Amino acid sequence: MGSKETTTLKVIQFWNNNNFPNCGGQRQSPINIVTHRVKHDPKLTSFIFEGHEKVFNMSVENHGHSAHFTLPQSVRLRGGGLPATYKAVQFHLHWGENGGQGSEHSVDGERYPMELHIVHIKEKHGSLGEALNDSTGVAALAFFFEVTSGQNKQLDRVIEALGKVRYEGNSCEIEDFRLTDIIPQANKLNYYRYSGSLTTPGCDQAVVWTVFQQSLPISKNQVERLFLLRINQTEIKMLVNTDYNHQYLNLELKQDTIGNIIFLP
Repeated sequence: MGSKETTTLKVIQFWNNNNFPNCGGQRQSPINIVTHRVKHDPKLTSFIFEGHEKVFNMSVENHGHSAHFTLPQSVRLRGGGLPATYKAVQFHLHWGENGGQGSEHSVDGERYPMELHIVHIKEKHGSLGEALNDSTGVAALAFFFEVTSGQNKQLDRVIEALGKVRYEGNSCEIEDFRLTDIIPQANKLNYYRYSGSLTTPGCDQAVVWTVFQQSLPISKNQVERLFLLRINQTEIKMLVNTDYNHQYLNLELKQDTIGNIIFLP
């Protein structure tokens, strides 16, 4: 084990022993998806996205460890083998340093430049904190981004907003936004499913994770712009996955495979 991984192990031990006992649990995220071990599950049907095509104004705020794009509760998620209808809370991004691979999840050991997480909670819960007391209280959708030759123009507004919230506590607003600007229609998506946790402390094991097979496009220029946010303002560094190496370098210390389910239409 190299020095970087040794440091990583110490970080995980710190999490386990210092106020975050859940971080040593058996349902921890992220994971490495090993495709030859997945199995088809007929219970995993197509999703129904509600309100994803509707236009809304969206606030963006830097919380110190990430920038959250707040979503209206009219954005709903059901189907897909979920036990209830879920309402949206926020989405955020994880990207790499200097054009590196920044996704939290990996597939057969391979990671992607960026990963989008859309966070939902069950309709009956009044807050994320309340939902975390329910073993299936949170539904998180994960989308990988892969570098392509073309420019993903819809991402430009998201990247521009990140540039306006470089410091903790900064906020701004994106007008006339809709989720279908950045994600595909529900009926065009295949996915992996597993039960996991938040990927940062307190690592609450209350998340139904859906990791989509299809990657979304991002240009090399856009990846470079995201990296420049970090080197121009160090305060945004916690948005960059180089600071979370303890999660994706040592997946064997958490769940290291998904071994049972995949939806195929």
